[in-house]
Amino acid sequence: MSIQPSDSILIVDFGSQVTQLIARRVREAGVYSEIAPFSSAAAAFQRMQPKGIILSGGPASVLDENGPRIPEEILESGLPIMAICYGQQALMHQLGGEVVQGDSGEFGRAFIEVSDRCVLFDGLWAEGETHQVWMSHGDKVTALAPGFRPVASSPGAPYAVIANDEKRIYAMQFHPEVVHTPDGAKLYKNFVRHVCGLAGDWTMAEFRKTKIEEIRAQVGKGKVICGLSGGVDSAVAAVLIHEAIGDQLTCVFVDHGLMRLGEAEQVVSLFRGHYNIPLVHKDVSALFLNGLAGVTDPEAKRKFIGKTFIDVFEEEAKQVGGADFLAQGTLYPDVIESVSFTGGPSVTIKSHHNVGGLPDRMNMQLVEPLRELFKDEVRELGRELGLPEIFVGRHPFPGPGLAIRIPGEVTRERCDILRKADAIYLEEIRNAGLYDAIWQAFAVLLPVKTVGVMGDGRTYDSVCALRAVTSTDGMTADIYPFDAAFLSRVATRIINEVKGINRVVYDYTSKPPGTIEWE
Repeated sequence: MSIQPSDSILIVDFGSQVTQLIARRVREAGVYSEIAPFSSAAAAFQRMQPKGIILSGGPASVLDENGPRIPEEILESGLPIMAICYGQQALMHQLGGEVVQGDSGEFGRAFIEVSDRCVLFDGLWAEGETHQVWMSHGDKVTALAPGFRPVASSPGAPYAVIANDEKRIYAMQFHPEVVHTPDGAKLYKNFVRHVCGLAGDWTMAEFRKTKIEEIRAQVGKGKVICGLSGGVDSAVAAVLIHEAIGDQLTCVFVDHGLMRLGEAEQVVSLFRGHYNIPLVHKDVSALFLNGLAGVTDPEAKRKFIGKTFIDVFEEEAKQVGGADFLAQGTLYPDVIESVSFTGGPSVTIKSHHNVGGLPDRMNMQLVEPLRELFKDEVRELGRELGLPEIFVGRHPFPGPGLAIRIPGEVTRERCDILRKADAIYLEEIRNAGLYDAIWQAFAVLLPVKTVGVMGDGRTYDSVCALRAVTSTDGMTADIYPFDAAFLSRVATRIINEVKGINRVVYDYTSKPPGTIEWE
Protein backbone atom coordinates (compact mmCIF):
# COMPACT_ATOMS: atom_id res chain seq x y z
CA MET A 1 0.00 0.00 0.00
CA SER A 2 1.26 3.49 -0.85
CA ILE A 3 -0.30 6.71 0.40
CA GLN A 4 0.34 9.42 -2.19
CA PRO A 5 0.46 13.16 -1.46
CA SER A 6 -2.71 14.79 -2.76
CA ASP A 7 -0.66 17.10 -5.00
CA SER A 8 2.03 15.46 -7.09
CA ILE A 9 3.84 15.68 -10.42
CA LEU A 10 4.66 12.62 -12.54
CA ILE A 11 7.95 12.81 -14.45
CA VAL A 12 8.08 10.50 -17.46
CA ASP A 13 11.69 9.42 -18.02
CA PHE A 14 12.92 8.93 -21.57
CA GLY A 15 16.44 8.10 -20.44
CA SER A 16 18.06 11.47 -19.83
CA GLN A 17 21.14 11.49 -17.61
CA VAL A 18 19.66 14.43 -15.69
CA THR A 19 16.05 13.34 -15.16
CA GLN A 20 16.69 13.12 -11.42
CA LEU A 21 17.44 16.85 -11.43
CA ILE A 22 13.91 17.50 -12.70
CA ALA A 23 12.55 15.76 -9.60
CA ARG A 24 14.82 17.92 -7.47
CA ARG A 25 13.60 21.14 -9.07
CA VAL A 26 9.96 20.19 -8.57
CA ARG A 27 10.52 19.24 -4.93
CA GLU A 28 12.45 22.46 -4.37
CA ALA A 29 9.27 24.23 -5.52
CA GLY A 30 7.43 22.48 -2.68
CA VAL A 31 5.66 19.84 -4.75
CA TYR A 32 6.07 16.06 -4.45
CA SER A 33 7.33 14.36 -7.61
CA GLU A 34 8.14 10.86 -8.80
CA ILE A 35 9.97 9.55 -11.85
CA ALA A 36 8.56 6.67 -13.89
CA PRO A 37 10.26 5.11 -16.95
CA PHE A 38 8.21 5.73 -20.10
CA SER A 39 7.60 1.98 -20.31
CA SER A 40 5.68 1.99 -17.00
CA ALA A 41 4.46 5.59 -16.99
CA ALA A 42 0.83 4.62 -17.69
CA ALA A 43 0.70 2.47 -14.54
CA ALA A 44 2.38 5.20 -12.48
CA PHE A 45 -0.14 7.70 -13.87
CA GLN A 46 -3.04 5.57 -12.66
CA ARG A 47 -1.44 5.01 -9.24
CA MET A 48 -0.37 8.57 -8.53
CA GLN A 49 -3.29 10.52 -10.02
CA PRO A 50 -0.91 13.47 -10.51
CA LYS A 51 -1.87 17.10 -11.07
CA GLY A 52 0.70 17.60 -13.84
CA ILE A 53 3.14 15.78 -16.12
CA ILE A 54 6.76 16.52 -17.06
CA LEU A 55 8.33 14.71 -20.02
CA SER A 56 12.12 14.35 -19.76
CA GLY A 57 14.85 14.45 -22.35
CA GLY A 58 16.51 11.32 -23.67
CA PRO A 59 19.17 9.92 -26.00
CA ALA A 60 16.84 8.35 -28.59
CA SER A 61 15.35 9.88 -31.72
CA VAL A 62 11.62 10.11 -32.34
CA LEU A 63 12.49 9.34 -35.96
CA ASP A 64 13.64 5.84 -34.96
CA GLU A 65 11.10 3.12 -35.63
CA ASN A 66 11.16 2.03 -31.98
CA GLY A 67 11.68 5.44 -30.40
CA PRO A 68 10.04 5.82 -26.96
CA ARG A 69 6.53 7.26 -27.06
CA ILE A 70 4.36 9.24 -24.68
CA PRO A 71 1.52 7.05 -23.31
CA GLU A 72 -1.82 7.96 -24.88
CA GLU A 73 -3.43 8.11 -21.43
CA ILE A 74 -1.21 11.07 -20.62
CA LEU A 75 -1.86 12.90 -23.89
CA GLU A 76 -5.62 12.44 -23.46
CA SER A 77 -5.72 13.30 -19.74
CA GLY A 78 -6.17 17.04 -20.16
CA LEU A 79 -3.55 17.63 -17.47
CA PRO A 80 -0.86 20.31 -17.75
CA ILE A 81 2.28 19.04 -19.50
CA MET A 82 5.82 20.43 -19.56
CA ALA A 83 8.05 18.71 -22.12
CA ILE A 84 11.86 18.88 -22.21
CA CYS A 85 14.14 18.21 -25.23
CA TYR A 86 13.19 14.68 -26.40
CA GLY A 87 9.87 15.24 -24.61
CA GLN A 88 9.18 18.24 -26.85
CA GLN A 89 10.11 16.29 -29.98
CA ALA A 90 7.95 13.31 -28.97
CA LEU A 91 5.06 15.65 -28.21
CA MET A 92 5.23 17.27 -31.65
CA HIS A 93 5.81 13.96 -33.42
CA GLN A 94 2.71 12.39 -31.84
CA LEU A 95 0.42 15.44 -32.07
CA GLY A 96 1.01 16.24 -35.74
CA GLY A 97 4.07 18.48 -35.82
CA GLU A 98 7.33 17.79 -37.61
CA VAL A 99 10.75 16.74 -36.31
CA VAL A 100 13.86 16.42 -38.48
CA GLN A 101 17.40 15.28 -37.92
CA GLY A 102 19.62 18.28 -37.30
CA ASP A 103 22.64 19.01 -39.45
CA SER A 104 24.96 19.65 -36.55
CA GLY A 105 22.89 19.78 -33.38
CA GLU A 106 23.21 22.24 -30.55
CA PHE A 107 25.20 21.35 -27.45
CA GLY A 108 26.21 23.26 -24.34
CA ARG A 109 25.57 26.90 -23.55
CA ALA A 110 23.13 28.67 -25.87
CA PHE A 111 21.07 31.84 -25.85
CA ILE A 112 17.36 32.06 -26.57
CA GLU A 113 15.41 35.14 -27.59
CA VAL A 114 11.96 35.57 -26.06
CA SER A 115 9.46 36.48 -28.78
CA ASP A 116 6.10 36.31 -26.98
CA ARG A 117 4.50 36.14 -23.57
CA CYS A 118 4.16 32.79 -21.79
CA VAL A 119 2.92 31.79 -18.33
CA LEU A 120 6.21 29.97 -17.72
CA PHE A 121 7.99 33.33 -18.07
CA ASP A 122 5.80 35.19 -15.53
CA GLY A 123 7.95 37.43 -13.33
CA LEU A 124 11.02 36.05 -15.09
CA TRP A 125 11.48 36.73 -18.81
CA ALA A 126 10.01 39.46 -21.02
CA GLU A 127 9.56 39.84 -24.77
CA GLY A 128 12.73 40.87 -26.60
CA GLU A 129 15.08 39.64 -23.87
CA THR A 130 17.89 37.13 -24.40
CA HIS A 131 18.65 34.46 -21.79
CA GLN A 132 21.24 31.74 -21.33
CA VAL A 133 20.13 28.09 -21.42
CA TRP A 134 21.79 24.69 -21.84
CA MET A 135 21.12 22.71 -25.01
CA SER A 136 21.88 19.09 -25.87
CA HIS A 137 20.06 17.95 -29.00
CA GLY A 138 20.60 16.69 -32.53
CA ASP A 139 17.04 16.46 -33.84
CA LYS A 140 14.84 19.56 -33.77
CA VAL A 141 11.21 20.57 -34.26
CA THR A 142 10.61 22.26 -37.64
CA ALA A 143 6.79 22.47 -37.67
CA LEU A 144 4.37 22.82 -34.76
CA ALA A 145 1.34 20.68 -34.06
CA PRO A 146 -2.06 22.44 -34.31
CA GLY A 147 -2.77 24.78 -31.38
CA PHE A 148 0.86 25.53 -30.54
CA ARG A 149 2.66 28.86 -30.89
CA PRO A 150 6.38 29.73 -30.63
CA VAL A 151 7.43 31.92 -27.68
CA ALA A 152 11.24 31.69 -27.84
CA SER A 153 13.93 30.66 -30.31
CA SER A 154 17.67 30.05 -30.56
CA PRO A 155 20.03 29.90 -33.57
CA GLY A 156 19.83 26.09 -33.56
CA ALA A 157 16.20 25.68 -32.44
CA PRO A 158 13.54 27.87 -34.10
CA TYR A 159 11.02 26.52 -31.60
CA ALA A 160 13.14 26.64 -28.44
CA VAL A 161 9.97 27.18 -26.36
CA ILE A 162 6.41 26.56 -27.56
CA ALA A 163 3.03 26.88 -25.87
CA ASN A 164 -0.54 25.65 -26.17
CA ASP A 165 -2.30 27.81 -23.61
CA GLU A 166 -5.73 26.23 -24.10
CA LYS A 167 -4.45 22.74 -23.31
CA ARG A 168 -1.85 24.01 -20.79
CA ILE A 169 1.01 22.29 -22.63
CA TYR A 170 4.45 23.91 -22.72
CA ALA A 171 7.59 22.49 -24.28
CA MET A 172 11.20 23.51 -24.68
CA GLN A 173 14.26 22.24 -26.49
CA PHE A 174 16.73 23.15 -23.74
CA HIS A 175 17.24 21.63 -20.27
CA PRO A 176 15.97 23.93 -17.48
CA GLU A 177 16.88 21.40 -14.77
CA VAL A 178 20.67 21.89 -15.03
CA VAL A 179 22.57 24.72 -13.35
CA HIS A 180 23.79 25.93 -16.75
CA THR A 181 20.24 27.24 -17.31
CA PRO A 182 20.38 29.88 -14.55
CA ASP A 183 16.60 30.53 -14.43
CA GLY A 184 15.60 26.90 -14.94
CA ALA A 185 14.40 26.24 -11.39
CA LYS A 186 12.06 29.24 -11.67
CA LEU A 187 10.58 27.87 -14.90
CA TYR A 188 9.71 24.63 -13.09
CA LYS A 189 8.28 26.60 -10.18
CA ASN A 190 6.07 28.60 -12.55
CA PHE A 191 4.84 25.37 -14.13
CA VAL A 192 3.85 23.62 -10.89
CA ARG A 193 2.51 26.77 -9.21
CA HIS A 194 0.97 28.86 -12.02
CA VAL A 195 0.09 26.22 -14.63
CA CYS A 196 -0.80 23.27 -12.40
CA GLY A 197 -2.14 25.52 -9.64
CA LEU A 198 -0.40 23.68 -6.82
CA ALA A 199 0.20 25.37 -3.47
CA GLY A 200 3.78 24.19 -3.08
CA ASP A 201 3.27 23.18 0.53
CA TRP A 202 4.87 19.73 0.46
CA THR A 203 7.37 19.67 3.33
CA MET A 204 9.45 17.11 5.16
CA ALA A 205 7.00 17.35 8.07
CA GLU A 206 4.25 16.34 5.64
CA PHE A 207 6.40 13.50 4.30
CA ARG A 208 7.03 12.30 7.85
CA LYS A 209 3.32 12.28 8.65
CA THR A 210 2.40 10.55 5.40
CA LYS A 211 5.09 7.88 5.74
CA ILE A 212 4.12 7.07 9.33
CA GLU A 213 0.56 6.46 8.16
CA GLU A 214 1.84 4.37 5.27
CA ILE A 215 4.11 2.26 7.50
CA ARG A 216 1.28 1.60 9.95
CA ALA A 217 -1.06 0.65 7.11
CA GLN A 218 1.50 -1.70 5.56
CA VAL A 219 2.75 -3.36 8.74
CA GLY A 220 -0.41 -3.60 10.84
CA LYS A 221 0.41 -5.75 13.87
CA GLY A 222 3.37 -7.42 12.17
CA LYS A 223 6.97 -7.46 13.35
CA VAL A 224 9.72 -5.63 11.49
CA ILE A 225 13.47 -6.07 11.49
CA CYS A 226 15.60 -3.20 10.22
CA GLY A 227 19.15 -3.62 9.05
CA LEU A 228 21.49 -0.92 10.34
CA SER A 229 24.59 -0.38 8.22
CA GLY A 230 26.12 2.44 10.25
CA GLY A 231 25.10 5.08 7.72
CA VAL A 232 22.58 7.91 7.87
CA ASP A 233 20.00 6.23 5.62
CA SER A 234 19.33 3.13 7.69
CA ALA A 235 19.43 5.16 10.92
CA VAL A 236 16.79 7.60 9.70
CA ALA A 237 14.66 4.74 8.37
CA ALA A 238 14.86 2.98 11.74
CA VAL A 239 13.89 6.05 13.78
CA LEU A 240 10.97 6.81 11.43
CA ILE A 241 9.67 3.25 11.59
CA HIS A 242 10.07 3.14 15.37
CA GLU A 243 7.98 6.30 15.64
CA ALA A 244 5.30 4.57 13.57
CA ILE A 245 5.15 1.13 15.23
CA GLY A 246 7.26 1.26 18.41
CA ASP A 247 8.52 -2.05 19.76
CA GLN A 248 7.17 -3.97 16.78
CA LEU A 249 10.55 -2.97 15.34
CA THR A 250 13.83 -4.71 16.12
CA CYS A 251 17.02 -3.30 14.63
CA VAL A 252 19.80 -5.63 13.57
CA PHE A 253 23.26 -4.12 13.32
CA VAL A 254 25.35 -6.44 11.18
CA ASP A 255 28.95 -5.80 12.13
CA HIS A 256 30.61 -7.23 9.03
CA GLY A 257 34.11 -6.08 9.87
CA LEU A 258 34.00 -3.54 7.06
CA MET A 259 33.07 -0.47 9.12
CA ARG A 260 35.01 2.73 9.75
CA LEU A 261 37.07 3.13 12.93
CA GLY A 262 34.87 3.18 16.04
CA GLU A 263 31.66 3.05 14.00
CA ALA A 264 30.15 -0.03 15.61
CA GLU A 265 30.38 1.51 19.07
CA GLN A 266 28.74 4.75 17.84
CA VAL A 267 25.78 2.93 16.31
CA VAL A 268 25.14 0.78 19.36
CA SER A 269 25.38 3.80 21.67
CA LEU A 270 22.91 5.86 19.60
CA PHE A 271 20.20 3.24 19.36
CA ARG A 272 20.47 1.59 22.77
CA GLY A 273 21.27 4.74 24.72
CA HIS A 274 19.63 7.66 22.95
CA TYR A 275 16.54 6.06 21.40
CA ASN A 276 16.13 2.88 23.44
CA ILE A 277 15.21 1.00 20.26
CA PRO A 278 15.52 -2.81 20.52
CA LEU A 279 18.86 -3.62 18.92
CA VAL A 280 20.66 -6.85 18.11
CA HIS A 281 24.41 -6.34 17.60
CA LYS A 282 25.56 -9.22 15.42
CA ASP A 283 29.33 -9.57 14.97
CA VAL A 284 29.71 -11.63 11.82
CA SER A 285 32.99 -10.17 10.61
CA ALA A 286 34.57 -13.60 10.23
CA LEU A 287 31.67 -14.77 8.04
CA PHE A 288 32.01 -11.81 5.67
CA LEU A 289 35.80 -11.67 5.52
CA ASN A 290 36.13 -15.40 4.97
CA GLY A 291 33.54 -15.21 2.18
CA LEU A 292 35.37 -12.33 0.51
CA ALA A 293 38.71 -14.18 0.50
CA GLY A 294 39.96 -14.40 -3.07
CA VAL A 295 37.09 -12.28 -4.48
CA THR A 296 38.36 -9.36 -6.58
CA ASP A 297 35.50 -8.49 -8.95
CA PRO A 298 33.55 -5.48 -7.55
CA GLU A 299 30.14 -6.78 -8.63
CA ALA A 300 30.93 -10.17 -7.07
CA LYS A 301 31.80 -8.41 -3.82
CA ARG A 302 28.56 -6.44 -3.79
CA LYS A 303 26.45 -9.49 -4.60
CA PHE A 304 28.13 -11.62 -1.91
CA ILE A 305 27.68 -8.89 0.69
CA GLY A 306 24.04 -8.37 -0.30
CA LYS A 307 23.27 -12.09 -0.16
CA THR A 308 25.05 -12.54 3.17
CA PHE A 309 23.21 -9.54 4.64
CA ILE A 310 19.93 -11.21 3.69
CA ASP A 311 21.07 -14.53 5.16
CA VAL A 312 21.91 -12.87 8.47
CA PHE A 313 18.60 -10.98 8.53
CA GLU A 314 16.74 -14.20 7.82
CA GLU A 315 18.43 -15.88 10.77
CA GLU A 316 17.71 -12.95 13.09
CA ALA A 317 14.08 -12.78 11.95
CA LYS A 318 13.63 -16.27 13.32
CA GLN A 319 15.28 -15.26 16.59
CA VAL A 320 12.84 -12.37 17.18
CA GLY A 321 9.88 -14.68 16.75
CA GLY A 322 9.35 -14.55 13.03
CA ALA A 323 9.46 -11.05 11.58
CA ASP A 324 7.01 -10.30 8.78
CA PHE A 325 8.89 -7.36 7.27
CA LEU A 326 12.45 -6.30 6.51
CA ALA A 327 13.12 -2.55 6.61
CA GLN A 328 15.93 -0.98 4.57
CA GLY A 329 17.29 2.51 4.00
CA THR A 330 17.08 2.30 0.20
CA LEU A 331 17.24 5.75 -1.45
CA TYR A 332 16.10 7.03 -4.82
CA PRO A 333 19.61 7.19 -6.37
CA ASP A 334 20.09 3.52 -5.35
CA VAL A 335 16.95 2.58 -7.25
CA ILE A 336 17.78 4.72 -10.29
CA GLU A 337 21.34 3.34 -10.64
CA SER A 338 20.18 -0.26 -10.28
CA VAL A 339 17.15 -0.26 -12.58
CA SER A 340 17.01 0.27 -16.33
CA PHE A 341 14.73 3.13 -17.38
CA THR A 342 13.39 1.00 -20.24
CA GLY A 343 12.52 -1.86 -17.92
CA GLY A 344 14.57 -4.11 -20.18
CA PRO A 345 18.20 -5.15 -20.69
CA SER A 346 20.67 -2.28 -20.40
CA VAL A 347 23.92 -1.40 -18.71
CA THR A 348 23.73 -1.27 -14.91
CA ILE A 349 26.15 1.29 -13.45
CA LYS A 350 26.47 -0.74 -10.26
CA SER A 351 24.22 -3.01 -8.25
CA HIS A 352 23.19 -1.94 -4.76
CA HIS A 353 23.09 -4.48 -1.95
CA ASN A 354 19.73 -3.17 -0.76
CA VAL A 355 17.93 -3.01 -4.12
CA GLY A 356 16.25 -5.83 -5.94
CA GLY A 357 13.94 -7.61 -3.53
CA LEU A 358 14.17 -10.62 -1.27
CA PRO A 359 14.51 -14.37 -1.80
CA ASP A 360 11.09 -16.05 -2.03
CA ARG A 361 11.98 -18.39 0.82
CA MET A 362 12.03 -15.53 3.34
CA ASN A 363 8.30 -14.90 3.02
CA MET A 364 8.93 -11.29 4.14
CA GLN A 365 7.90 -7.97 2.65
CA LEU A 366 10.14 -4.94 2.27
CA VAL A 367 9.54 -1.69 4.13
CA GLU A 368 11.51 1.08 2.42
CA PRO A 369 10.21 4.43 3.67
CA LEU A 370 13.05 6.47 2.11
CA ARG A 371 12.79 4.99 -1.37
CA GLU A 372 11.52 8.26 -2.90
CA LEU A 373 14.12 10.53 -1.24
CA PHE A 374 17.52 11.90 -2.19
CA LYS A 375 20.35 11.95 0.34
CA ASP A 376 20.01 15.58 1.40
CA GLU A 377 16.26 15.05 1.85
CA VAL A 378 17.06 12.12 4.16
CA ARG A 379 19.25 14.43 6.24
CA GLU A 380 16.38 16.92 6.40
CA LEU A 381 14.04 14.14 7.53
CA GLY A 382 16.60 13.06 10.15
CA ARG A 383 16.60 16.58 11.59
CA GLU A 384 12.80 16.60 11.50
CA LEU A 385 12.91 13.38 13.56
CA GLY A 386 15.37 14.89 16.05
CA LEU A 387 18.48 12.81 15.27
CA PRO A 388 21.69 14.39 16.61
CA GLU A 389 23.43 16.62 14.05
CA ILE A 390 26.69 14.74 14.55
CA PHE A 391 24.91 11.67 13.17
CA VAL A 392 22.67 13.30 10.56
CA GLY A 393 25.55 15.29 9.10
CA ARG A 394 27.85 12.32 8.61
CA HIS A 395 29.21 11.69 5.16
CA PRO A 396 27.51 8.88 3.21
CA PHE A 397 28.89 5.39 3.81
CA PRO A 398 28.13 2.51 1.42
CA GLY A 399 26.35 -0.60 2.61
CA PRO A 400 29.20 -2.87 1.43
CA GLY A 401 31.51 -0.73 3.59
CA LEU A 402 35.26 -0.81 3.12
CA ALA A 403 34.97 -3.77 0.74
CA ILE A 404 34.40 -1.39 -2.19
CA ARG A 405 37.16 0.95 -1.03
CA ILE A 406 39.69 -1.86 -1.30
CA PRO A 407 40.01 -2.73 -5.00
CA GLY A 408 41.20 -6.29 -5.26
CA GLU A 409 41.04 -8.84 -2.45
CA VAL A 410 39.62 -7.78 0.91
CA THR A 411 41.44 -9.05 4.01
CA ARG A 412 41.26 -8.16 7.68
CA GLU A 413 44.78 -6.72 7.52
CA ARG A 414 43.94 -4.47 4.56
CA CYS A 415 40.74 -3.33 6.32
CA ASP A 416 42.74 -2.38 9.42
CA ILE A 417 45.25 -0.42 7.33
CA LEU A 418 42.49 1.44 5.51
CA ARG A 419 40.54 2.17 8.72
CA LYS A 420 43.56 3.96 10.21
CA ALA A 421 44.29 5.97 7.06
CA ASP A 422 40.64 6.95 6.68
CA ALA A 423 40.40 8.08 10.30
CA ILE A 424 43.47 10.31 9.93
CA TYR A 425 42.08 11.85 6.73
CA LEU A 426 38.68 12.63 8.28
CA GLU A 427 40.31 13.96 11.45
CA GLU A 428 42.37 16.43 9.41
CA ILE A 429 39.28 17.47 7.45
CA ARG A 430 37.41 18.18 10.68
CA ASN A 431 40.41 20.02 12.16
CA ALA A 432 40.45 22.25 9.07
CA GLY A 433 36.72 23.01 9.47
CA LEU A 434 35.93 21.48 6.08
CA TYR A 435 33.78 18.46 7.00
CA ASP A 436 30.40 20.10 6.39
CA ALA A 437 31.57 21.69 3.12
CA ILE A 438 32.32 18.24 1.67
CA TRP A 439 29.65 15.77 0.56
CA GLN A 440 31.81 12.69 0.99
CA ALA A 441 35.45 12.06 1.80
CA PHE A 442 37.27 8.77 2.27
CA ALA A 443 40.48 6.87 1.69
CA VAL A 444 40.95 3.99 -0.75
CA LEU A 445 43.60 1.28 -0.40
CA LEU A 446 44.88 0.40 -3.85
CA PRO A 447 46.09 -3.05 -4.95
CA VAL A 448 49.35 -1.40 -5.99
CA LYS A 449 52.71 -1.41 -4.22
CA THR A 450 55.47 1.10 -4.82
CA VAL A 451 59.05 1.54 -3.73
CA GLY A 452 59.75 4.10 -1.02
CA VAL A 453 62.51 5.23 1.29
CA MET A 454 61.97 5.52 5.04
CA GLY A 455 64.83 5.89 7.52
CA ASP A 456 67.45 5.22 4.86
CA GLY A 457 65.77 1.89 4.18
CA ARG A 458 63.81 0.62 1.18
CA THR A 459 60.09 0.07 1.55
CA TYR A 460 57.67 -1.68 -0.79
CA ASP A 461 54.18 -0.89 0.49
CA SER A 462 50.67 0.02 -0.63
CA VAL A 463 49.33 3.20 -2.23
CA CYS A 464 46.49 5.09 -0.55
CA ALA A 465 44.17 7.28 -2.66
CA LEU A 466 42.18 10.12 -1.09
CA ARG A 467 38.75 11.08 -2.43
CA ALA A 468 36.63 14.13 -1.55
CA VAL A 469 33.68 15.48 -3.52
CA THR A 470 31.03 18.16 -3.35
CA SER A 471 27.45 17.33 -4.34
CA THR A 472 23.81 18.02 -3.56
CA ASP A 473 22.29 14.57 -3.96
CA GLY A 474 25.06 12.21 -5.06
CA MET A 475 23.79 12.00 -8.64
CA THR A 476 26.59 14.29 -9.86
CA ALA A 477 29.71 15.37 -7.98
CA ASP A 478 32.81 17.50 -8.36
CA ILE A 479 36.15 17.16 -6.58
CA TYR A 480 36.85 19.24 -3.49
CA PRO A 481 39.76 21.63 -4.23
CA PHE A 482 42.02 21.09 -1.22
CA ASP A 483 45.10 23.28 -1.13
CA ALA A 484 48.48 21.62 -1.52
CA ALA A 485 49.48 22.24 2.09
CA PHE A 486 46.47 20.31 3.39
CA LEU A 487 47.07 17.31 1.14
CA SER A 488 50.76 17.31 2.01
CA ARG A 489 49.93 17.31 5.73
CA VAL A 490 47.48 14.42 5.39
CA ALA A 491 49.88 12.39 3.25
CA THR A 492 52.71 12.88 5.75
CA ARG A 493 50.55 11.75 8.68
CA ILE A 494 49.25 8.66 6.88
CA ILE A 495 52.70 7.54 5.75
CA ASN A 496 54.21 8.16 9.19
CA GLU A 497 51.37 6.67 11.27
CA VAL A 498 49.97 3.82 9.16
CA LYS A 499 52.24 0.86 8.67
CA GLY A 500 51.76 -0.63 5.21
CA ILE A 501 51.31 2.63 3.22
CA ASN A 502 54.24 4.52 1.69
CA ARG A 503 52.55 6.66 -0.98
CA VAL A 504 49.39 8.85 -1.04
CA VAL A 505 47.60 10.25 -4.13
CA TYR A 506 44.50 12.43 -4.60
CA ASP A 507 41.62 11.53 -6.96
CA TYR A 508 40.66 14.43 -9.25
CA THR A 509 37.80 12.67 -11.08
CA SER A 510 34.29 14.16 -11.11
CA LYS A 511 31.00 12.22 -11.43
CA PRO A 512 30.44 11.67 -14.28
CA PRO A 513 32.64 10.26 -15.77
CA GLY A 514 33.60 8.44 -12.56
CA THR A 515 31.38 7.29 -9.73
CA ILE A 516 31.95 8.62 -6.22
CA GLU A 517 33.02 5.23 -4.86
CA TRP A 518 35.82 3.38 -6.59
CA GLU A 519 33.88 0.13 -6.94
